[in-house]
This record gives sequence, structure tokens and C-alpha cells, in this order.
Amino acid sequence: MCAWAATDSTTVQIAGKPATFPWRIPVDAESKFVRLQIEADPRLAAAAGGAARYFADAAGLEAPAIAGWQIAIVAACKEAFAHLTREHPRLEVSFTRLADRLEVALSQEGESAPAVGFDSLIGSSPQSDDAPGKAPSGSPVLRGVDRVQYESKDGTAVTRLTKYIAPTTPRC
Repeated sequence: MCAWAATDSTTVQIAGKPATFPWRIPVDAESKFVRLQIEADPRLAAAAGGAARYFADAAGLEAPAIAGWQIAIVAACKEAFAHLTREHPRLEVSFTRLADRLEVALSQEGESAPAVGFDSLIGSSPQSDDAPGKAPSGSPVLRGVDRVQYESKDGTAVTRLTKYIAPTTPRC
């Protein structure tokens, strides 16, 4: 969805007086990327869950899928808090909306292990019919997540949670 917003103007000299003409530039009315830096506080995990809920609702997901996505993000943030250190006390949570999916990346500095210890969220014995990189179907917490990825780069551990969406007209 596009909306008009006064985002820029041009000033030119006309007969010795400055004249300003505001250009109307179309911009997206809804956010497609948000980054939070949060400390280990359950209230901030709930705030991250609220942002995830907003992105899911704007993407057109139904209520049960939205609730599952929100629960998974809050649980993942709370689990990641246990891995924060005094030297690196903040968790970076990045929300991205793409045409076919929602992604939430949990990043923390200082560890080479995943930003989230998913063994405690998923359980230590994944079911045999689960594909690698996908959240186990028996996991009550991560039932709202379609894919889990992990990477480590330059001293930062990143765990990415993905929810695939059908391309639709976004709700506002």
C-alpha cells in the first residue's frame, strides 16, 4: 500500500526570494523492517512478540497463525536472554517482511553457539519425519515457525526464524 507523505522539498531562487515546492513522493505506508536492541527483560520479549504480531497481522495471516508466531518469538527471545553476557548484554531482534515470508533474526555478540538454545524449546529428540532446518511439528512453542536457521559471522551468532506467507494484499 502506498500513501503520500511530505518527505522532501526543493528550494530555488526566484526573483531574489527563496521559493519552496514540496514534492509528493510515494512511500510505503507500512514498515517492512524493524530492528530492536533489547536487554534481558521478559517485558521486552513481550514487546518483540507484539512487533511480530503486527507484522503477521499486516501480512494477512489468520488469528491462530498470528498467535503461534507471536508465542514462538517471545519464547525464542526469553531463551536467548540466558545466553547474554555482561560484556554483551543486548539481544538484537530484526523483523523483516518479504513478499513470501516473515523473518525474525535474533543476534548476539560473543558466542559461536546459536543465539537461541533450541534444544530447550524443541526438545532433545526431534521426530523422524521432520526435515532439517524446519521446526519439528511436535514442538508446541515453535509450531508457529516454518523454518529455523543459524549462522555465525564475525563473532555474532544469528538465529533466523521464518514464517512463510501467501502473497496477498496487506492489511492496514
